[in-house]
Amino acid sequence: MSRVTLVTGGSRSGKSVIAEEKAKEYGKRSVLYLATAIPVDDDMKERIRIHQERRDSAWGTYEGYRELGEVVKNTEKTTILLDCVTVLITNVLFEEERNFDELSAREVEDLEHEIMMELSDLVKAIRDTNKNLVIVTNEVGMSVVPSYRLGRIFSDIAGKANQLLAKLADEVYLSISGIPMRLK
Repeated sequence: MSRVTLVTGGSRSGKSVIAEEKAKEYGKRSVLYLATAIPVDDDMKERIRIHQERRDSAWGTYEGYRELGEVVKNTEKTTILLDCVTVLITNVLFEEERNFDELSAREVEDLEHEIMMELSDLVKAIRDTNKNLVIVTNEVGMSVVPSYRLGRIFSDIAGKANQLLAKLADEVYLSISGIPMRLK
């Protein structure tokens, strides 16, 4: 029986470590790590290196953020760890050059729909293949509303994506200072 677990929390709250522990618990060494980060600068390269060094060497890695449902269907691994949703959202937002101050409400809705479909397709593939999924995301709704449009678009989409994933998940954890608090 498949299991979907969402781990959310603030920046540097320990959510990735918690998610990795869950993935080990569910899949032992049969884990595929879906890495969404793109090494665009030295800081991101260092973050990626730290995550890579912490992972079990037997785990597989897929670097990407599109058509993840197909990736799930085509792997022999029994547990999938997606790290992370908010980076996936950022990647989609910046795939094309856009002037976010001039996007119409319809264009924003289309981007949101595209992201929601990507995440829904991933969860559907997990359920269809009877695998486990551990998802890492950032809780962005506990801060101030950004004063600039891109920030508001991002936080609105991330909030809705997190709500969707929490609804679809069997378990939801909030990480605070490295401590997992079970919400669902």
